[in-house]
Amino acid sequence: MSGLVIREARAEDLEAIIRLHEEDALGSHGDVWSPETRPAYEAAFAAIERSPENRLFVALDGGEIVGTFQLTFIPNLTGRGALRVKVESVKVKAARRSGGIGARIMAFAEEHARANGAAMLELTSNKTRKNAHRFYERLGFERSHEGFKKKF
Repeated sequence: MSGLVIREARAEDLEAIIRLHEEDALGSHGDVWSPETRPAYEAAFAAIERSPENRLFVALDGGEIVGTFQLTFIPNLTGRGALRVKVESVKVKAARRSGGIGARIMAFAEEHARANGAAMLELTSNKTRKNAHRFYERLGFERSHEGFKKKF
């Protein structure tokens, strides 16, 4: 894994990114790559690509996409106007988990956020993801808030 490369995602990475989401049974959002769903994913990717506040990354090992994550930069009036960065959609290929890729992704996310003026890195994780919670706590994240969602 010493050859792990993290870079911004490109349009040609989209199917591999969605395939990583597909294999996530625990946090599944019903993601599936198909001719019917492809246009929606392409539109979402284009919106992320256009947004200066959003960056989508992939982690590659030997040219294979083995991880992905998104960073969203959020200006904030609290904390004396501190910029914060939300890490979302962190995925590591199932067969490659527990090999250090997630830690490298999160270190990159933190470095990128700091280099772009952020004062805080935040994320949410599904309550059922006990292993992920232990992982984030090992990296220095602290539990702080209770999250809520309303779908419509």
